Amino acid sequence: MGQAVELTLKLAAVTTIILLIVATPLAWWLARSKSWGKEIVGTLVALPLVLPPTVLGFYLLLMLSPDGPIGAPVKAVFGTTLPFTFTGLVVGSVIYSLPFMVQPVRNAFEALGDRPLEVAATLRASPWDAFVSVALPLARPGYLTGTVLAFAHTVGEFGVILMLGGNIPGETKVLSVAIYDHVESLEYAQAHILSGGMVVGAFVLILLMTLGQKRWERRIK
Repeated sequence: MGQAVELTLKLAAVTTIILLIVATPLAWWLARSKSWGKEIVGTLVALPLVLPPTVLGFYLLLMLSPDGPIGAPVKAVFGTTLPFTFTGLVVGSVIYSLPFMVQPVRNAFEALGDRPLEVAATLRASPWDAFVSVALPLARPGYLTGTVLAFAHTVGEFGVILMLGGNIPGETKVLSVAIYDHVESLEYAQAHILSGGMVVGAFVLILLMTLGQKRWERRIK
C-alpha cells in the first residue's frame, strides 16, 4: 500500500514539473500567436479531455512500443523500452494531463491583454524581461490552477496507466490500479482506505487552490 502511494505521488510530482516547463511556451504561443494553425494545435492539446483513457492509452502503447515511432528511436539511442516502466508512465501522464495545465495558463495569458506588455516596452524592457517580470507574475492564478489540476488528475489516472504500464508492483502499480486490485479481490476495507485517502486529498487540493486564488485576487485589488 505504501509503495503504491509513494509511486503515485512521485509520478504526479514529476509529471507536474515537466508540464510546467512544457506548457509555459506552448500556452504563451497559443495565447499570443496570430497563426491560423494555432487552434489546430490547441485542439490536439485538448483531445485527452474527450478521448476515452483506454483509447489514448492504446495509441500511446503503440507509439511507445519498441517498434513505434517514438519507442524505436528511444530504444536505439538509450537501449531501453518505455511501456511497462515508470518513464513510460511519465510520458503518458504528461500527454494525458497536458490540457489541464495548458488551458488555465493560456487563459491567464490571454486575460493579460496587450497593455501591460506595451507599458513594459515603453520602459525599455526586452520581450524576455517583459515576459518574466510582467506576464508570469500576472499569470500566477493560471499557474496555480494548472498545477493543482495537473497534479490531481495524474494522481487519479487509471485507464492510460493500466494500458501503458500494466500492474507491476514498485514500477507501475499506482493507487488507482491498487484500488482496482483490491476491489477485484473483494478486499473492500483496503479499497475504502485508499479511496477515502484520495477523496480527502482531492478535497484539500481544491480547497487550497480556491483559497490561493481568492488571496491573489485580494492582493491585486
